[in-house]
Amino acid sequence: MQHITRNIILGILCLQFLILANSFTLHSQGNQIPQNWYQLDSYKDGYNGISLDNAYAKLKDKKSKTIVVAVLDSGVDAEHEDLASVMWVNADEIKGNGKDDDHNGYIDDIHGWNFIGGKNGNISSDSYEVTRLYSKLKYKYSSADPEKLTKAQKKEYELFLECKEQVEVRREAAQANLDAIQFSEKFVKDGIEMLSVKLGDKPLTMQNVELIDEGDSKSLSAGINVAKELLEANPELQTIQDLKKAIYDEYDEAKKQYGNEMNFAFNPDLNQRGEIVGDKYEDLNDRNYGNSDVEGPDASHGTHVAGLIAAIRSNGKGIDGIADNVRIMSVRCVPDGDERDKDVANAIRYAVDNGASIINMSFGKGFSPEKSIVDEAVKYAASKDVLLVHAAGNSGDNNDKQNNFPNKKYHKKKFLSSNKAKNWLEVGASTPFEKNKSIAAFSNYGKKNVDVFSPGVLIYSTVPNNEYKNLQGTSMASPIAAGVAALLRSYYPSLTAKQVKKIIIKSVVTSNDMVDLPKSDSQVKLSDISTSGGVINASKAIELASKTKGKKRLPKSSVSSSDSYPVKVLPKT
Repeated sequence: MQHITRNIILGILCLQFLILANSFTLHSQGNQIPQNWYQLDSYKDGYNGISLDNAYAKLKDKKSKTIVVAVLDSGVDAEHEDLASVMWVNADEIKGNGKDDDHNGYIDDIHGWNFIGGKNGNISSDSYEVTRLYSKLKYKYSSADPEKLTKAQKKEYELFLECKEQVEVRREAAQANLDAIQFSEKFVKDGIEMLSVKLGDKPLTMQNVELIDEGDSKSLSAGINVAKELLEANPELQTIQDLKKAIYDEYDEAKKQYGNEMNFAFNPDLNQRGEIVGDKYEDLNDRNYGNSDVEGPDASHGTHVAGLIAAIRSNGKGIDGIADNVRIMSVRCVPDGDERDKDVANAIRYAVDNGASIINMSFGKGFSPEKSIVDEAVKYAASKDVLLVHAAGNSGDNNDKQNNFPNKKYHKKKFLSSNKAKNWLEVGASTPFEKNKSIAAFSNYGKKNVDVFSPGVLIYSTVPNNEYKNLQGTSMASPIAAGVAALLRSYYPSLTAKQVKKIIIKSVVTSNDMVDLPKSDSQVKLSDISTSGGVINASKAIELASKTKGKKRLPKSSVSSSDSYPVKVLPKT
């Protein structure tokens, strides 16, 4: 494999300038679009939201039942001001006594469980599944003679070659990106410092920046160009200090990303699982491992997801979650890297066994070597009438052609049984805009394997330490859909998981407009890239639910006039 040349590195450097500008363009758009756009109504408000206020208007004076939604993710800040009172609490467990009071196999699981931690701490970053497969197979096939392999071995050998190529190419690309970032960082920072000197006491404006004579200094020229790009994208940058912070933060994030790819994601020699988690990793039936730290070292992603589903409504803080009578169970199983099949399967089972009605899964990967145990967990959830909501992915791919795991298609079909999970809702991402720009450019799609689209661009929600921010991705689209599902199961508790899925699919807002196909110059209809052919709509879903006879038999206590199911609370100490 040829070494990356200096010209390519300089090309990547130019790309980094564009990335910085694009990042600030996103923030700038976020300043123009209402923070709650995804809850608004397209006809009334002009944004392609889910019409949540109309949904609640239709639910006025109707009783609801408290349900549990499990967030399988990186962790959740259970003390966040907009989440603390809606966290699920295991009333049968006494906090901090180091005992398994409810005998469920998990000690001190007050708000959920962490399957990627142990007595020695938590896993923050981990390798990608393709790297783990490469590491596992290289000792077996690195010196193999293909001519001497059996048919079964040749198939595994081909997988080894595929994984080897992906890991080596992507690891070299990560190193090149890291080199480029480090090279450009000093270059740009020097330029910004020179720009600061040239500006003196003058305010940071486009006009003042354009008046600066860059002379022969390439650093100053770079600083001026970056400043102009960012000022154009985000006019709210007021001072040189604002500009410096914005640029330095972006560089820190980029260095962290590419550094993690080198040290963790594409590192075939990484071996931290045994030291930290300490489970019997090869034993797929091993379920009682982990720790009770449901926040973990970086709960930004999971906290954002949880807020979209259930942030306290009408409290004058932050945001309003989609559903108003749910409890969030945090089940930590997703590191910065790829989640492991064993952890996902155990997380699903934990959520089901502890009362979750809906499970949100905003994660995915391209390989799933132990898919069978995830499938069995999905079937277990189906047997307990639990709905699984999953993000379709952010690579702009067709999920009918590309692998994205976990998914609703079972690895092995049993005689006279369906080959797909009927309690599974797959969610792509939509935008605030209509017509051809209504689908996110990054969103995965698929006429057979993506059910609906849901808002996933410029999504404002909770992050740790009582803060809030915009994120984007199908990771955000999925919990918004899960929130609508929670609303349905809360106000219409006799609906089954299958019925809720069907209602969400049938109540989408459809359009005959052609939309831009991700990663393509082509345009297609929404019905060509999803099962439903539309974007979810809470108001229409509530209307359809009100006309649907539930198939779930409820105990008498559940159909009483009480406002909610009994909520588990911590015992007084």
